[in-house]
Amino acid sequence: MINSNKVMGTLGLAMKAGSVVSGEFMTEKAIRDGSAKLVIVADDASDNTKKKFSDSCRYYKIPYAQFGDRDSLGKALGKRFRASLAVTDRGFAVSVGKNLELEVTEYGKNENI
Repeated sequence: MINSNKVMGTLGLAMKAGSVVSGEFMTEKAIRDGSAKLVIVADDASDNTKKKFSDSCRYYKIPYAQFGDRDSLGKALGKRFRASLAVTDRGFAVSVGKNLELEVTEYGKNENI
């Protein structure tokens, strides 16, 4: 069962530690430069945004999840609404991934994709 409070709390800690980038441009950049360890897109993001990040994460073999809404993701990060974010620290990515019931492997692949 997904524990939303733990996911949001861990994302907040990761943000304070400087281990999260958010927003479409920065998330896309983190995917391409290999610094993204986990990508999360809001459930209420546009279909185009979901497909773009899903395809990109599949290509670069980065774990991907759709979770929360733009407002709650933004609040967890201490910002306004956010449709996409990338966790750039392996430890935080594994922790968030466990709470999202994803398997984040040593190589950053999501076995479920």
